[in-house]
Formats: sequence, structure tokens, C-alpha cells
Amino acid sequence: MLVQDPSSYPPKSTKSQVRNLPNYPSNRFSESNGLDFTTWVSDNLYKIVTFLVVIGTVAALFFLRNVGDSAALICLQSTAHEIEKIHYPNINWNSIDRITDKTTPYANFKTDKWIIVSVSGYPTDSLKGLVKIKGWQVLAVGNSRTPNDWYLKGAIFLSLEMQSNLGFRVLEFLPFDSYVRKSVGYLFAIQHGGTKIFDADNRGDVIDGELGKHFDVELVGEKARQEIILQYSHENPNRTVVNPYIHFGQRSVWPRGLPLENVGEIGHEEYYTEVFGGKQFIQQGISNGLPDVDSVFYFTRKAGLEAYDVRFDEKAPKVALPQGMMVPVNSFNTLFHTSAFWGLMLPVSVSTMASDVLRGYWAQRLLWEIGGYVVVYPPTVHRHDKVEAYPFSEEKDLHVNVGRLIKFLISWRSHKNRLFEKILELSFVMAEERFWTDKDVKFTAAWLQDLLAVGYQQPRLMSLEFDRLRPTIGHGDRKDFVPRKLPSVHLGVVETDSVNYEIGNLIFWRKAFGNVVLVMFCSGPVERTALEWRLLYGRIFKTVIILSSQKNVELVVDQGQLDYAYKQLPKIMSRYTSADGFLFLQDNTVLNYWNLLQADMTKLWITNKVSESWTPVSTNNDDWFVKQAKMVKKVVNTMPAHLQVNYKEAAKKGNIIVCSSEVFFVPRRYVEDYVELVGLVGDLEMHHKIATPMFFLAMDSPQNFDPVLNTMLYKKEAPPANTTFYSAQLPAIHPWSVSSEEEFIKLIRVMAAGDPLLMELV
Repeated sequence: MLVQDPSSYPPKSTKSQVRNLPNYPSNRFSESNGLDFTTWVSDNLYKIVTFLVVIGTVAALFFLRNVGDSAALICLQSTAHEIEKIHYPNINWNSIDRITDKTTPYANFKTDKWIIVSVSGYPTDSLKGLVKIKGWQVLAVGNSRTPNDWYLKGAIFLSLEMQSNLGFRVLEFLPFDSYVRKSVGYLFAIQHGGTKIFDADNRGDVIDGELGKHFDVELVGEKARQEIILQYSHENPNRTVVNPYIHFGQRSVWPRGLPLENVGEIGHEEYYTEVFGGKQFIQQGISNGLPDVDSVFYFTRKAGLEAYDVRFDEKAPKVALPQGMMVPVNSFNTLFHTSAFWGLMLPVSVSTMASDVLRGYWAQRLLWEIGGYVVVYPPTVHRHDKVEAYPFSEEKDLHVNVGRLIKFLISWRSHKNRLFEKILELSFVMAEERFWTDKDVKFTAAWLQDLLAVGYQQPRLMSLEFDRLRPTIGHGDRKDFVPRKLPSVHLGVVETDSVNYEIGNLIFWRKAFGNVVLVMFCSGPVERTALEWRLLYGRIFKTVIILSSQKNVELVVDQGQLDYAYKQLPKIMSRYTSADGFLFLQDNTVLNYWNLLQADMTKLWITNKVSESWTPVSTNNDDWFVKQAKMVKKVVNTMPAHLQVNYKEAAKKGNIIVCSSEVFFVPRRYVEDYVELVGLVGDLEMHHKIATPMFFLAMDSPQNFDPVLNTMLYKKEAPPANTTFYSAQLPAIHPWSVSSEEEFIKLIRVMAAGDPLLMELV
């Protein structure tokens, strides 16, 4: 991302941008006494040493870069990063001078309703339509790509030069080549009397050419509708984010910014509640045509250069989000009321496609502090698909961090007494948590000061509702609404009854396994496969925990050792105390979840009937097995009576069981025994392949194990052609290697024989 550098800022026409060099004293080095070199060296010794140290350090860095000793260089860079501190801005809120418009032709212009757009090219037909909307003033914010002769009758245009003369603090942080320069436009509109701001883009046509027909433009006074609004139920406190497209008839489309692990949640609401209108300070509109979708959706749901034309239910009622529940909010079809103007700030240290989404979640959390909420409205604009690709990398901050961000924001609390202090504190803590950088902390401080400088008054705080004990939702408080099922497009094929059947299957599988925690150990490169595994199995299992030999904070991958993977499970089990069970899976094994429905969720599952996986071994075999057998004997002798009896009845004397243990299931009722057994192993270096079958034989008799995995396809080595090796009729397949996106796509295509909707992912 091109970030603003004062030295590269376009020069003003009236003032020189050349910075005067400081006048250093002529005697910076002591003058040498004639030709007495020794005396001169003595007088300047500390300066010479300092100079040589600096030169040596620079030379060392160049040497490390050039000779390829990347490990040493990374170490130096990592150390520098660790000691870098994020400083909390110190602001005197009572000494902020007023900023007035003294440089533009619009200094005396005032109006209350503004439409803000970012422009990089000449005016589009959609933008020409926006200036025709009665009662609204269009403000076009330019950037470094905007033509110098840009003009549109009826619109106010802020060029880079005009922006630079406005005196706003935020200008120091804004990139030249980005739509996030809209932050200048927001401040300009507030400075000129704005009380409503419609955040728009230049390729959306407002349906029927009237914003007031779709949004609640007035919240108080005679023109306010003063109506009761349908609201998502808050009954499940663990449900923190929703896909609003389902409510408006498109259950297989998801918005940009929805965590990928929530994409598979496509069932409609069992019931809603209601809330009094008047505090919907942020109003998110739905877009027909090209809705706000991420690159994963955009590149997988159509063939070739076909343009999207998705339609939503225009008759569906608007729906509010209760405190504790969030929704993706964008920057091109959203109405902000004055009480939420502080939430218009677009972060500058994250990727461009993530900026408005992170802003939306950040603003929603703070909105609860003033008693406000977000409402999602039926289609308000028709947005045209220009079939323009943008790289997946531009969304990296979304797919890596957004799920973690939502959890963080829900748990965040502040004891500050004023809203702006809470806003600054949250931005600071988000930088500490690496959701954005120190640059956005400084930007937030500048933004808040600029708001006060243009005359904005911060709203008063209110107590959080979801911190109080909420009343039980009675039958009389439940409101029914069943969304329509509108046709959608999948790879160029209109959705039919067969797709409805397939979606029904997906819902059925998710009901069966949604409360099971999947613990997956990845031996392959997680930077290439972690998101893919979550996308695949997260459609079915609500919680997917990924372990690997290398921890990856950005991808939420925990560190573990495959040889002792079982030791990780008790900690995970303690985090999910309400789970129905825990399914362990290695990434070299494919799970055909649609063939697990007949399994008993109260029984243990393991491959005890798969001879290639479950093998009795004599303890006289070799030294390694002898050592493992001694550890087994030691643990068995310390087991409680019921576990020890079970194990000795099932295990033959003189043998230990070796199980490859790529896949097994521990139901809720055995968790306590499992945790106790792991505790008995303690620090012993008992291998995963030895410990797991020992645990299972101790927890229950093999005759009580569920047979669901007995028919899995298990080979020591896969044949050369993986695709011919696969079968959709079996519960699991081993082995199967996935180490790249291409191999993941091949897997998805063969698994689609059992779950056809998987083809939408490739």
C-alpha cells in the first residue's frame, strides 16, 4: 500500500516544499592544532569511535543481506520489532483549536445530508445519478489517480491540493492512492453542517433514486417513523456474528468480512425478537447486482467473465442486531447518523479491502457504549459488476484476523468515562493485539481531535445491555419470519431443487456435528493449507482447532508435537465444556462426514477393526517397544480400578497395542476419564500411537466401540493416482496428502461426489 510520505506530497503552487537544512556550528569537530594529528585524535576520540560503530553496524547489515545469512538478519529484525513499543497518545481534550474552512470556495456552505464517494476516474453514470437525489449533497474525494480536470455539475470535488489546505491532522497518515482518503471528506461534511452521511461508491445506483424510501433518514422529529424493528434473537450468547443475506433470501451468498468458519451457517432464524427504533445510528443497505462479497466468493461462484446479478428480497423487513452480535459493515452503501460519525474512521495500516470491514466491527462494538445498534435494510442500491479482479492478498487481514477480532471485541471492556477516551483506548489495545499497527493509534488520536476541531460533540455513554442479566425470551416475545429462498447462481448454473436438497443435507450434517470440536493436526505447511482446512471442515464443525509443529498466530494455529498430540487435548477439552465430543484428525486422512451420521455420538470411535491401523505388538520386539511397554505398565498400575480392569480385560498379556490414531472420537461422557489418563502419563514420553489405544481400552470395552470407522479405506502408502484411490462411500480415507492449494482443489473435487456443494469452493 502506498503510504503518505510528507516528502512525496504533491507540492503546493504557492509555497516551496524545500526544507531548510539546520545551521550546524562550524566547530562540530575540534579544530586541529596545526599538524599535531595525535592531539586532534585525542580531542575527537569519542566522536571517531561513535562514527566507526555506526559504520560497522551498517556494514554488518549489508553483509548479512548480501551473503544470504537470512536467519541472522531475521533475528535482528525480530529483536527490533519486539522492543518497538506502542505509545498511548496523550491528548489535552480541552485545548483543541477550532478548524474552519478558509481555503475552499465552499467556506460558507452548509447542508445536513451528504453523500461521500472516492473518485479515481472520470464521473460514472452511477455518480451522475447520485447528484440528482434531492436534498443530498455529493462530495467527491480525489486521490493521486484522479484526473486533474475532474468535474461534475452538482458535486463538490476535493482534489489532493484542496485537501492539503484544510488543516486536518489526519492528512499526515493518509495514503495518496486509496479510497481511505474519504476520511477527509467525512470531516469536511461535518465541518459544513452534516448530520447524515451516506457512505457510497461510484458504481451503485440508488433504487428509485431516493434514499429516504429505503433508509431511516430521520430518527427524531415529525418525519421519524418511530416504529418497532425486527431483531435477531440474543438467546445464544455464543453466537456473535450473522450472515444478513440469509434474512433477505440468499442463503448461499455471504458478505465480505464474514469469518470463513461461519460461511456454512445457512439455516434461517428459528425466531426473532423486536426493538424500538430510533437508535439505528448505523444503517447497512443490501446491494442487488454485485453484493458486497469477498474474493473467495467472487472467484468461485461463476464461470469466466460473466457479471454477477444477484437479487435479494425487497419485501423482507429490515433487521436489527442486538448487543453481543455483529454483522459485516462496508463503506459503499451505509448511512451514518451524527451519533455515529466518530465510527466513519477508515484504518490506514491494514489492507484496503479490510479497512472498512475492520472499521465496521470496531464501530459496532463502540456503538453499544452509547446505546446504539446496527440495522440491515432490504436492497437500497443496484451495484454493477465490472468484472474487475482484485487479489486475495488484499483481504489477508480479513481471513486471518476477523474471527479473532470479533471474539476480542465482544470480550473487551473499558472503564473510561467519556466516549472518545474509550475509542482511543480500544484502538490502542487493538494495536497491542496486532489487529492494526501503531500508525492507526496515532491516526485515531488525530481523527478524534479533528472531529472536535470541526465542531462535533461526542455522544453520552450508556450502560451495556449485554453485561446485564437478560430476561428469558418468552413465547409472546418471539416473532416469526421465514425468509424467501431466492434463486442464486453457482458456477453459471441457476439454483434448482437439487441444490435445495444439497443445502438441506448441509444443514442436517451441521446439526449433527455442529457441536463437535474438530482437532486437526497439520504436518503439512499450514501457511498454504490452514485456511483451506477451516473452509472445508468449518462448514460442518462449528469449532476447528488446528495444531502444527510450528505455531502461527496470524492463522490461529497452536503448536504441538504429533508424537505427543494426545497431551494437547485436555487443554482443548477444558475450553469447550459444552461440546458434544472431540474428533481428532490428522491432515493425511480425509473425513467423509456425510457417512458418519449413523454413528453413536455417546460412544468411542477408533480404528480398532482396521488391521493396518490397529496392531498388537510383542513387548519383546525391539528396544523402542520394550521402553514403551514399561511406560504402559507403569501407567496401568496407577489407573483407578474401573479403568485398570477395563484395560487388563481387553489387552493380551505380553502385548501392547499400536494404533496409528489418525482419527478417533471422544464423546462428552468420556472426557473426564480421558483427561485423567493423560494426567497419569504425565511427563513420560509415551508415543501417541501407544497412548491413544491404551486410553481407549481403559475407557471402555472394544465391543462397545462404535463401528463407524471399521470400513475406512486404509493403506500404508497411497497409489500414484490419488483420485482413483478415493471413495465417497466410505467414512474416511488414508493416506491423502495436501500441501498446496492445487492439491486441496483436487481433494475438494473428488469429495464433491458426497457433498456437491463443495464445488462452490473451487
